[in-house]
Amino acid sequence: MTNHDERLRGLRAIAHPLRLRILSLLTGAAMSAAEAARELGETQANVSYHLRKLHEAGLLRIAEEVSIRGGQAKRYRHDPDSGERITGDGEDHVMLAAALGDELRRRTALRQLGAPGAMTDAEVWVSPEAWQAALHHVRQVSELLHEGAKPPRTPGTVRVSATISLFELDSRR
Repeated sequence: MTNHDERLRGLRAIAHPLRLRILSLLTGAAMSAAEAARELGETQANVSYHLRKLHEAGLLRIAEEVSIRGGQAKRYRHDPDSGERITGDGEDHVMLAAALGDELRRRTALRQLGAPGAMTDAEVWVSPEAWQAALHHVRQVSELLHEGAKPPRTPGTVRVSATISLFELDSRR
């Protein structure tokens, strides 16, 4: 398989609502399929399938193997930087945007009303310097959130949602 094929497989792997939730969950803690299934309210078989697909795409690593009732269970962890390595064609990005939209709708329904937040939506023309600065700041925010991620329901934490998609538009259209 070529490097391009691997990168494309990664993009297609995350263009699924449950896989996006799994990646978010496994940013804060390493979990087995059974642990992740309980947290997500899904079947272990379903989560196990999606974990394998995400691992094959290079988006998850095996953090540890533990003995459970005489068997071995793999605990997976998401490396947030793995997303920087994936690409795809226009159709793949549209599939990913649709999955992100579905996930944003699900999370918005869970929003704590009255709690502080921030949102922006823009299709604007900016200088190359402003664009590079925006990319830099968003990467810093992403790193801050991923480095600060804790296991679900850790005392002293708040549950937050962050969906950020920045990209340059084709100026000929």
